[in-house]
Amino acid sequence: MRRVLILGGTAWLGREIAGALLDRGDAVTCLARGESGQVPEGATFIRSDRLLPDAYAAVEGQPWDEVIELGYEATLVSGALEAVGPTAAHWTLISSVSVYAGDSTPDADESAALVESVGAEDYAGAKAAAERMSSDILGDRLLIVRPGLLAGPGDISDRFGYWPARFALAGSGPVLVPELDGRYVQVLEAADLASWLVAAGADGRTGVFNATGDSYPLREVLTRAADAAGFDGKLVSAPENSLLGKDVRYWAGPRSLPLWLPAVDAGFAQRNNAAFHAAGGEVSALGDTVDRVLMDERERGLDRPRRSGLSREEELELLGLLAAEQP
Repeated sequence: MRRVLILGGTAWLGREIAGALLDRGDAVTCLARGESGQVPEGATFIRSDRLLPDAYAAVEGQPWDEVIELGYEATLVSGALEAVGPTAAHWTLISSVSVYAGDSTPDADESAALVESVGAEDYAGAKAAAERMSSDILGDRLLIVRPGLLAGPGDISDRFGYWPARFALAGSGPVLVPELDGRYVQVLEAADLASWLVAAGADGRTGVFNATGDSYPLREVLTRAADAAGFDGKLVSAPENSLLGKDVRYWAGPRSLPLWLPAVDAGFAQRNNAAFHAAGGEVSALGDTVDRVLMDERERGLDRPRRSGLSREEELELLGLLAAEQP
C-alpha cells in the first residue's frame, strides 16, 4: 500500500485523483484548507492553511511514496518542496498547457518554449515558475503534467458543459455560436486524467507530459453536443468583431462563449499528446464525454448560474441585437 499525500484534494480534480488512489488501495492524505469541499470517504483530511509557518507540521518528515501538488503559487510550491520534498520518493506537479509561450503552432509538443514572466495574477507564468522550481529541487523524482481543457461530471469551470446544457435548454430555439472555421477543441475527462496520474505515480514515471485529449474541430464538438441534447433549433453564427464589440469574451468566464479562441491561437487546442498516449494515457470517446456531461448538467440544472458562458437572457438579447443589424 502506497502512502500518498495530495496537496489539495477537496476541489474537483483533486477529489477525482483522491478517489482513483483510494480505488487502487492506496492510503491517501489530503492537506488543504477544505474550503472547496470534502475529501472522498476513506481519505485522511488535514486542515491547514499553506501560507502559515507551520502548515506542514503534520506531514513533514514522513516517508511519502507520492506527493501530488495541485497548487502553483510560488509561496505554496516552495513551502511544500522545502517541507515535504526531502522525504518524497516521487512527486507529481499538476501544471497546465498555459505555460507555453505561444499557441499559434498546431501539434507543438512538450519541447515548446515556456513563458518567462511572473507578474500579479499571471497564471501561466506562475505555473511555469512552479515547474522550474520543482525541477531544480526534485530532479529525477519529478513528473510534470500539463493538462489542457478538462471536463466531466462536477466540472466547476462550466466551460465544456455550457454547450450541451445550452442546446438542451434552447430546445427548438436559436443558439448563438462564434465563427467555427479554424477553431478546435481538445478535451480530456478529469476521471481519465486521474486514472493516468495514479498509474504514472505507481510506476514511478517522470518527465513532462501534455495530458490533453484528442483534437476535434469546434464545429464537430458542437454538433455532437446538439445531437445529444435533441436540439433542433437554429445555430446563429456571429462575426468575431461583432461579438467582441458587444463584450462577448473568449474561452471562459462570465459573458463568454466557452471554448471559443482567436484563430491565431488555434494551436492551444491542437497540442501534441503523443507522449501521453505512449505512456498509457487513455481518452474517452467524445460522444461518451458529451453524454456524461449532459447528464450531469441536467442534474445540476440547465439554467443554473454559471461561471462561464452567457445566461439565456443575455444570449437572447444578443441575438436580438444581431438580427436588428441585418440589412
